[in-house]
Amino acid sequence: MNKRKIAVIGSGSWGSAIAFLLNNNGHSVTLWAFKEDEAKSIRQFRENREFLPGVHLSSDIFVTSDIAAASDCEVAVMVVPSAFLENVAKSFAPFLNKNQIIVNASKGIHQTTLSTLSEVLEDILPTCKVGVLAGPSHAEEVGRGLPTACVAAFSDPEVAKEVQGIFRSNVFRVYAHTDIIGVELGGALKNVIALAAGICDGLGYGDNTKAALITRGIVEIARLGEAMGAERQTFNGLTGIGDLIVTCTSMLSRNRRAGILLGQGKTLDEALKEVHMVVEGVVTAKSAYALAKKLNVEMPIIEAIHSILFEGKKPADIVMKLMNRDMAFENLS
Repeated sequence: MNKRKIAVIGSGSWGSAIAFLLNNNGHSVTLWAFKEDEAKSIRQFRENREFLPGVHLSSDIFVTSDIAAASDCEVAVMVVPSAFLENVAKSFAPFLNKNQIIVNASKGIHQTTLSTLSEVLEDILPTCKVGVLAGPSHAEEVGRGLPTACVAAFSDPEVAKEVQGIFRSNVFRVYAHTDIIGVELGGALKNVIALAAGICDGLGYGDNTKAALITRGIVEIARLGEAMGAERQTFNGLTGIGDLIVTCTSMLSRNRRAGILLGQGKTLDEALKEVHMVVEGVVTAKSAYALAKKLNVEMPIIEAIHSILFEGKKPADIVMKLMNRDMAFENLS
């Protein structure tokens, strides 16, 4: 494996875990933090004590808040909250090279344009090779070296294979793909369904409820994906049903944890404050709802979550509304 110079842009839990992984793979890694005090803390303790405690970040990882540090990298991995991705990418654009590989590891949908995040990056960095890394991958488990599998998707299969080789290790298996939209949407929309799963847990519902939610959730995700040009088969894989299962069932999922608090009667502000991390499903719920209306795609679960988050509806009432929808044949398309 060739040693590569890689900039990981974003020092949250997932960014720190990716820096840890790539450093262990033998690459030269720069980890960029938005705030200098955060960079200073990671440099001092060699640990992201706020977002990824207990994971040692080698002194080989250069930690900085200076955007110029990305100027000589061969690969840039974008791992910032979706709401800030556009502005961060614009800041870094002058320091990124033509034909550079850009790996989007952020999850979400642009709130204004309703574009995927890879499309946002392609607009800002038109000469770069933009793709996505996604899959069922809790940062905490990657930081512990637990076996994990993800997908690297680029329109050029050779670039997908190149990124596959950069990230793969004996504990991190990577599959190559070319369906960027499908891989990215699965990673974004599963966060909204995970909010719903958490709400069901908070309401005291059981395994039957969650199984139904996950199954119908992936149908909705695939519907929207197809309408946006994705391959339906993609949603049967790691970045579809795989990512949905782990995010809906694990307490490591901040979206599920936020949903539990909502189901228990907390307000959205109270839930977000208690989780103390970015809950991407909240922002994505608004964008997904708007996309469903724009493309005339039936998404009752997404609509239900939108009504709870932004219309003040009570979770128990919304669940009963879903259960009492008109009877129908099971439609998997």
